[in-house]
Amino acid sequence: MTEEIRWGVVGPGRIAEQVVKDFAHVDGARAVAVASRSLHRAQAFAGRHGIGRSHGSYAEILADPDVDVLYIATPHPQHHAVSLGAIRAGKALLVEKSFTATVAGATEVVEAARTSGVFAMEAMWTRFQPAVVRARELIAEGAIGDVRSVQADLGVSRAFDPTDRLFAKELGGGALLDLGVYVVSFAQMLLGDPDTVTATGSLFETGVDAEASLLLGYADGRSATLMTSLRNALPGQARVFGTAGWIDVLPRFHHPQTIVLHQVGADAEEITLPQLGGGYSHELIEATECLRAGRTESTVMPLADTLAVQSVLEQAAGQLGVTFAEDPAAL
Repeated sequence: MTEEIRWGVVGPGRIAEQVVKDFAHVDGARAVAVASRSLHRAQAFAGRHGIGRSHGSYAEILADPDVDVLYIATPHPQHHAVSLGAIRAGKALLVEKSFTATVAGATEVVEAARTSGVFAMEAMWTRFQPAVVRARELIAEGAIGDVRSVQADLGVSRAFDPTDRLFAKELGGGALLDLGVYVVSFAQMLLGDPDTVTATGSLFETGVDAEASLLLGYADGRSATLMTSLRNALPGQARVFGTAGWIDVLPRFHHPQTIVLHQVGADAEEITLPQLGGGYSHELIEATECLRAGRTESTVMPLADTLAVQSVLEQAAGQLGVTFAEDPAAL
């Protein structure tokens, strides 16, 4: 690695517009290139964010020798092909959630990264939020005893538009891959991989899931009850129940500033820990520090967890009658 970690952005869409602003808070890292299938779009993004080079195809940024790591923010089904191309090019990866559109696609990317010794991580910013980090510390310290159950919900009310990515099946639309990944990842982070997945919900006319409720079951009786929706707004709160108390993660739990610790026999304790910048800086710092240290995986967001979450999402979608496919022509 060079002294400065040089980042490239693949897919200058809505999320990338927000993430790239947080490079200002990451020491020794800089966005130096951006790629889109539209050169004009790449150039416009670069101009807005002071990025030096613009590429009119994903293949061009993979071949750019002055890029060390790629932040991939294309639609979900394109992550697979672009990630594999990046790994072949020896470039490290930070891949937006959901990691891919399918378990098979995620498995192939993970195996390729591990075989090649290339760093890869899912951009699940929730795990790096200071308030969530503190909640995990409290749980590890035994502040609420043994964790027995997790509740989480995340939903927005979106007017149905079949031309929007969120509602297009070929672009990996639907609530599960876009919002459900947060509630599932949060539960998996605290409870581990579930033994059973039970889902119910409804579909939009384009064949993607509009809403879903999930029950994750564990052989020892632990459970997670999760909700996600594009049909109606949900509070966006999470609650972690233990044998000696519980922790509320206040809305919106996937990038919270405040948690409330409730211990049996004690007054509630409110803990507020703001994010740095827009909150994306923490995952960028993690990836940058891993690269500097020569690590190929993050211990906070390991690839095994990504695969477990992808499996839950695929099982839930399948029970609703939804299947997704990777886009082999993404490059």
